Amino acid sequence: MNTDIIQGKWRQMKGEAKVQWGKLTDDDLDVVEGSAEKLVGKLQERYGYDRQRAEEEVNTFFGRQA
Repeated sequence: MNTDIIQGKWRQMKGEAKVQWGKLTDDDLDVVEGSAEKLVGKLQERYGYDRQRAEEEVNTFFGRQA
């Protein structure tokens, strides 16, 4: 999915992200602003994922939103 589209739809997607990753706070999701890179970083921070796993989870999540 195109990054401009993701950022435009982020307000709608935040609820789904919160369900999938319950450890992420509303503030975390506000900081992410639809950026895959920022989301990867937040997943690493909150869940202790390595970069590869965080990227895979983010790609899967955004892929389902297409």
